[in-house]
Amino acid sequence: MNPKVDNKPKSKISASRKLSLKILLLTRACEDLERETQERDEEKVRYLGEKLPPLQLSGMPMDELQNLCKQLHSKIDVVDEERYDCESKVNKHNKDIHELKLKVQDLGGKFKKPALRKVRVSADEMMRALLGSKHKGSMDLRANLKSVKKEDVKQDKVLTSEVGDWRKNVEAMSGMEGRKKMFDAAGGGQ
Repeated sequence: MNPKVDNKPKSKISASRKLSLKILLLTRACEDLERETQERDEEKVRYLGEKLPPLQLSGMPMDELQNLCKQLHSKIDVVDEERYDCESKVNKHNKDIHELKLKVQDLGGKFKKPALRKVRVSADEMMRALLGSKHKGSMDLRANLKSVKKEDVKQDKVLTSEVGDWRKNVEAMSGMEGRKKMFDAAGGGQ
């Protein structure tokens, strides 16, 4: 038999070589990040230079300065409207994405309902929670139950014991003799 056999394939690259490759990748990633931030900054400066030319405020009369301020305010309003529109579109798309994710979860059947905890709540507490301040007094559910007197129960038992076996009663009442007995018992033969 073979002594312990490792199922893991041995790496063809040495540990020092792996380390040097990782270092190269990290330095390359850092350089790319720096280049991207520089490009973003340059793009921002170029865009602002396009949209807002440099201001020449020296030697301007007061009327022209006021007009310039009004123009700048109107441009700010336009930009704010565009920003609001973009934000509302992004929010709408985020909601759509969230709803679609929920649909995918429902279709996949991987959504697990959380386990519910048992909560002991009395009837009074439940009514207070539902109705708030409108709930008055305590709610005694046992008070609403119908009370049964012991005498009624005894009379029911006596009546059921008198009936006895139903087959005997049926046989006794069948035929003309039984009908005559019923007629006599009802008081029809007076």
